[in-house]
Amino acid sequence: MKRRSFIAMTGGALAAVPLRAKAQSPPKMLRVATATAQPRTAPFWLAFERRLVELGYVEGRNFAFDHIQIASPDVWEAGYREVVARKPDILIASGPELSLKSAMAATDKLPIVMVAVDYDPFVRGFVKDLARPGANITGPYLRQIDLTVKRLNLLKDAFTEMSGVTVLWDGLSVDQWSAAQTAGAKLGLRMDGIELRERPYDYDNAFAQAATDKLRYVSVMVSPFFFLDRVRLSEAALRHRIVSMFGFREWVDAGGLLSYGTSLNSMFRLAADYVDRIARGANPAELPIEQPTKFEFVLNQKTAAAIGLTIPDSLLARADEVIE
Repeated sequence: MKRRSFIAMTGGALAAVPLRAKAQSPPKMLRVATATAQPRTAPFWLAFERRLVELGYVEGRNFAFDHIQIASPDVWEAGYREVVARKPDILIASGPELSLKSAMAATDKLPIVMVAVDYDPFVRGFVKDLARPGANITGPYLRQIDLTVKRLNLLKDAFTEMSGVTVLWDGLSVDQWSAAQTAGAKLGLRMDGIELRERPYDYDNAFAQAATDKLRYVSVMVSPFFFLDRVRLSEAALRHRIVSMFGFREWVDAGGLLSYGTSLNSMFRLAADYVDRIARGANPAELPIEQPTKFEFVLNQKTAAAIGLTIPDSLLARADEVIE
């Protein structure tokens, strides 16, 4: 059930930005390309394509989407070099910093619309300013490090008896793990990190190692490969009776217990708006980088019942949505 209305992105900022020159009609054939860890059927890629349809793009008529799914981080750059060789008009670089770095290594000329889920493009030096990026890169970005801290606070507030948290992380989420360690120390929590290294990740083994008080509390960092494995990961958490916290609701939809984050679908719909503006003549260097301002806390009551957990009323009251 919905507890509160939810708006995922800042409103109107992109639409209000003037074009460098008079708006143009979109090209007869817009070619967009990406190399990504997620299949084209991922919910947010579907949302991206639906938004382009709303904006007047029809695949095969005036739009082509060249989507390559990569199997591991070490081939990301090769994936982008492959799609760049096919001469797209615009690249999409979504997810972790490595995705944007790989796209930049493949081209310094094509416009790049990033969907920066796991890093700050300004702090990392990819853009000069959030209001005027000043390069060939623009798009939405999410303050994931801040959310890592917020998720730990939610767990501690909800389960006051909790003395420690096990954190699952991988090479693409190391910054989040560092932030979790700092935040955990301030909360007086014991922080046990388990790094997943070799694909396919062994979640059963990881959860078996999770420290236990009366319950096992695990916070899973945001990584494209954890997202790709969200059903396997959520099922393993259920088998091991884990109190699990995730970064996006898709994990909770797959059977995880808790999530706190923004709407990935909304971020990718906004990415489609950036693509459209650039296709019509906007300069990416002048399109401001937007950030989500609304977030949702989602709770799976069915999972709670399955692991024998009674959700505190205080936590239920804070949830934006409860899956029953």
